Amino acid sequence: MATPAEQLPPGWAAEWLTWNATETATGRTQWEPPAPQGGVAPYADNAPTGSPPPAHHHAKRRQYAAGQTQAYYGGGGEAILDPGYLAGQADSTWGSAALYAWQTHAAPGVAQPQYYAPTTEPEYINQPGYGQQQPATYGQPVDNLANQFGGMGIAGQKGFQLYTTNLLTSPPDPRDLQIPPPEIRLPPNSCISPSPTANSDPSYQRCTLNAIPTASSLLGKAKIPLALILTPYRSLKEGDEPVPVITDTVIARCRRCRTYINPYVQFIDGGNRWRCCMCNMTNEVPQLFDWDQVRNQPGDRWARAELNHSVVEFVAPTEYMVRPPQPAVYIFLIDVSNTAVQSGMVATATRTIKENLDRIPDEDGRTKVAIICFDTSLYFFSLPQGTTEASMLVVSDIDDVFLPKPNDLLVNLAEARESMENLLDKIGNMFQENSIIGSALGPALQAGFKLMSPIGGKIMVLSSSLPSAGAGGLLQAAVPFYKTFAIECSRAQVSVDMFLFSSAYQDVATLACLPHYTSGQTYYYPAFNAGRAEDAIKFAHEFGEVLAMPIMLEAVMRVRASRGLRMSSFHGNFFVRSTDLLAMPAVPLDQSYAIEIQIEETINTPFVVFQTAVLHTTCYGERRIRVVTMALPTTSSLSEVFASADQVAIATFFANKAVERSLTHKLEDARDLVQKSLIDILIAYKTSMTSGGAGASAQLAISENLKMLPVLTLGLLKNVGVRQSTQIPPDLRAYAQALLTSLPSQLLIPYLYPTFYSLHNMPPEAGEIGEHGVILPPPLPLTSERLERHGLYLIEDGQTMFLWVGRDAVPQLVADVFDLPSYDALRGGKTTLRKIREMRRGPYYPHLYIVKEDGEPPLRLWALSALIQDRADVLPSYQQFISTLKEKVSST
Repeated sequence: MATPAEQLPPGWAAEWLTWNATETATGRTQWEPPAPQGGVAPYADNAPTGSPPPAHHHAKRRQYAAGQTQAYYGGGGEAILDPGYLAGQADSTWGSAALYAWQTHAAPGVAQPQYYAPTTEPEYINQPGYGQQQPATYGQPVDNLANQFGGMGIAGQKGFQLYTTNLLTSPPDPRDLQIPPPEIRLPPNSCISPSPTANSDPSYQRCTLNAIPTASSLLGKAKIPLALILTPYRSLKEGDEPVPVITDTVIARCRRCRTYINPYVQFIDGGNRWRCCMCNMTNEVPQLFDWDQVRNQPGDRWARAELNHSVVEFVAPTEYMVRPPQPAVYIFLIDVSNTAVQSGMVATATRTIKENLDRIPDEDGRTKVAIICFDTSLYFFSLPQGTTEASMLVVSDIDDVFLPKPNDLLVNLAEARESMENLLDKIGNMFQENSIIGSALGPALQAGFKLMSPIGGKIMVLSSSLPSAGAGGLLQAAVPFYKTFAIECSRAQVSVDMFLFSSAYQDVATLACLPHYTSGQTYYYPAFNAGRAEDAIKFAHEFGEVLAMPIMLEAVMRVRASRGLRMSSFHGNFFVRSTDLLAMPAVPLDQSYAIEIQIEETINTPFVVFQTAVLHTTCYGERRIRVVTMALPTTSSLSEVFASADQVAIATFFANKAVERSLTHKLEDARDLVQKSLIDILIAYKTSMTSGGAGASAQLAISENLKMLPVLTLGLLKNVGVRQSTQIPPDLRAYAQALLTSLPSQLLIPYLYPTFYSLHNMPPEAGEIGEHGVILPPPLPLTSERLERHGLYLIEDGQTMFLWVGRDAVPQLVADVFDLPSYDALRGGKTTLRKIREMRRGPYYPHLYIVKEDGEPPLRLWALSALIQDRADVLPSYQQFISTLKEKVSST
């Protein structure tokens, strides 16, 4: 049998020997690989993306008449169109869309949904049979928790009520997407804490099933995939509870499976020992566990955060480090070819960097930055100390990239602030007359890598054309450079973000490999032209938000689960370093991951636990471990399996599987896989949960909690990333696929099933502050049947917003919203309206298009394509889709 050192990845043996000596001295018997060179760290800091406006009391809103001939009435003052904060679902999970409300005085107030914000980060440890993932559960109110303790027995007791619905007679109701997933009902005494935050909120971690089948055969009967959807570093909005940070470096872990102590362990032997909830191993309680180091006196064990919160963050002691925490490093690779300069990208990018220098995380004053420009040559900038002027060094030999100077290229941001501002002011003028057409992106990446590889960090690429010169040129097919380079970056703790701007083909599919394998993100701005204010504003906003985002550096993530469960496959932006260890050089906020789970042996426990751990360095130089713990009951009842299914998590998983299949097979295979998966669930439900009575043939049955899954699946099949069409440009499809595999559920669900609001006849209370935040107008089903000729409507999917104006819109409505005298004076197309705000997490700033009912046909068709319940080209309507499903289910 191989020794632990022999099982490590190449090059880690020496590190393991150092670690092993430490572990042996402390009496530990289990080994785990050390952090990769450079340590590990995802970022867990809060990334405020703007505070909501203060709440106001509003005068009565105007109600526009049902026809042009009716009187237009309302209160005094100017009515405005205001995208207010959309507070989202009543259960404190995810927000939804932008709310447009007009009112006579002040903008609608904004109330933030409440989220439990646990903090935890995983560490890397490869323990066969125990490295597993955790599902997400809600933070339950105290009264729910009391009910849980009192009413829920062991597996099989009546916890989940199954209600059947007939899809043929129950059209989709968008409000059902705001309902929380089925409640997690744990057995009594499974949790040692009465805290409502003892189980993880779905915004951090959720499972496709909130009751885990005790056997794989039972899971096979249900045909529902078992998977975790993780967003361990979701952003915190105003009002969110911060993730508790445990600073005393007392970290209790199971000796065998390395699980972190959590609210689901048991204390035994008078509290001197604890039993692991994963593997049942008995462990000693650390001596300082009950000691308050701040006050230097005995502490209250039951007040410790790790026993009361599902998400916590430990400040890691030195044994969790291979080297001291490294500073945050940002290298900007800016395309300065003729195309990039003429589009205004260079001027917009440099101005945005300059305006956001204060927002780049640098609390400890250690952050380093560098700028490298490129066309078919490389342009380095030396910023020596003691001067405010930069000198440019040109490297035209791109076949053998070298750094023209050993130092002063990568500089301390605080110390070289004035020099950096001066350089950013001048870059636009330096290349204003550049006539060179071509891109040496590959050599530029190699140069950036050479500059930062000793430390690690983030490379931000801004590219306006297809790479054509040197390594990584994409003028020929099947270039392996980017995938190979991405793996090198992952090893050196280097992450890459891509900002792509080309008006011609840019091969987004190939370039997106770099962010995919290095835990970065891809942003795409087709046909970018800074001469259009809307284009410049969108890019500047998103780029600025990314610059301001706290990043977690040198991160590794592992998911553990109770005995009998195994993580089988992983989806998302990372590199799988070993069987279940995910390497993420720099983790961005609000990036999502999906992990499939296999049931390997019969589960005999009344509940199971999943625990995600992320070992990382914060961008402020502190080594931490974020831990997210989730407990779910087990069941041997097929009806409980169906009743516990989370349709949002399943749809998120389907999106990841579809993209994976499209890359390994064909797009048609991806669509077939998704549709077959849905049909299998419907057949399983019909076979097991419905009787074969006289009315059975007249229905398409599914459990009530899954009734939106068919329309979400249809939305996925009609999404640009998967849709059957020869008209979709490859770059747009590739970008959509990047979104499908990285967006958290809060952003992904509206991307699949856009939000549709009627704005001309909203209820009077719309925009007011209610019990659960801003009161929204009722969302409409996505069908053009709801469009009225005198109406005004908002359709948005988080990436694009359409404001649909009916041809008979009341003139005063047009005047209030657009400050124009009539519908005829209104121009369709891309625009910006005042008081537009983003309501969801993430940096995205959707483009807004005004769509006139009798306006440009391409724009009208694009907007109408978001109404996915309608038929479009060869794509079926929802009713046709349901009829097809019924035929396939009935023929089985």
